[in-house]
Amino acid sequence: MKFLDLAKVYIRSGSGGGGAVSFRREKFIEFGGPDGGDGGSGGSVWVEAVDGLNTLIDFRYQQHFFAQNGQPGMGRQRTGKDGDDIVLRVPVGTEILDEDEETVVADMTEVGQRVLLARGGNGGWGNLHFKTSTNQAPRRANPGQEGVDRTLWLRLKLIADAGLLGLPNAGKSTFLAAVSNARPKIADYPFTTLHPNLGVVGIDNAEFVMADIPGLIAGASEGKGLGDRFLGHVERCAVLLHLVDGTSETVAEDYRAIITELELYGGDLADKPRVTALNKIDALDDEERAEARAALEAECGGPVLMLSGVTGEGVPEVLRAVRAQITADRLRMKQADADEEQPWRP
Repeated sequence: MKFLDLAKVYIRSGSGGGGAVSFRREKFIEFGGPDGGDGGSGGSVWVEAVDGLNTLIDFRYQQHFFAQNGQPGMGRQRTGKDGDDIVLRVPVGTEILDEDEETVVADMTEVGQRVLLARGGNGGWGNLHFKTSTNQAPRRANPGQEGVDRTLWLRLKLIADAGLLGLPNAGKSTFLAAVSNARPKIADYPFTTLHPNLGVVGIDNAEFVMADIPGLIAGASEGKGLGDRFLGHVERCAVLLHLVDGTSETVAEDYRAIITELELYGGDLADKPRVTALNKIDALDDEERAEARAALEAECGGPVLMLSGVTGEGVPEVLRAVRAQITADRLRMKQADADEEQPWRP
């Protein structure tokens, strides 16, 4: 399945049907009076988050979504039929943005969440509504209300508990394949990963979802390499796992390059909890491991874990550290929800 995380759509709600101008005509009833019915309401446009989707590829082949117009009213006080609604089904984690690509219209974070994007127009009144004591035969009816046109952007941000960060060829895909059921493409050259991958990771009878995004390089915020557009997929993560290639001769500079891009991206991404780990230690001897670890700890100012995605050395310790951060984040969110529900007391 092809991956698409940004799509532009054009939507239009249905217009309401016009009211009818009609008069009752029956034998032996000379002045039947008005009996024009109202027009039907136009259909609305909704968006719904559904399970089982993880890409916006369907919106590459269809960008226009128009709800049905309401039918006009008819004689004998018959109301026109309402237009059918139309529903855009999107993956959980999709943001709906206005045409300016900045204003968030809706954030679809739960399965079954449903948001109204464009309400259908009301049907017009038939001439029956305009009958008065001084105007017994009105020849006036309202037209239906026009539908609403909108241009919207759909932006998918994957929902995962942990996100993998690192320079290209830092071993992120190898690590994800080793600890989860994901099978990303793995090769010995940069930018093997061209789109995000998700994997379910199990450790100590607990599971969490990890996202691997394409590698960043210095200048990604300016569009170099694959740019930083994929960083949106780790915005919702509770913790970031930063993998640094232990075979690199510049581990400190490699670490700083990623942190700089996080800071330039904004959105408090650089302030998220991080677990820093030195990868590919199977290719290093004891002295080289110690030197690389010391250089990295001096740069990041905190503890650095060691691992090898190939041999599995140090992997459980890294997963436990990530899991601990996720658990702490969930407890914070649970406490925040409890505080919101607590009634105010003077």
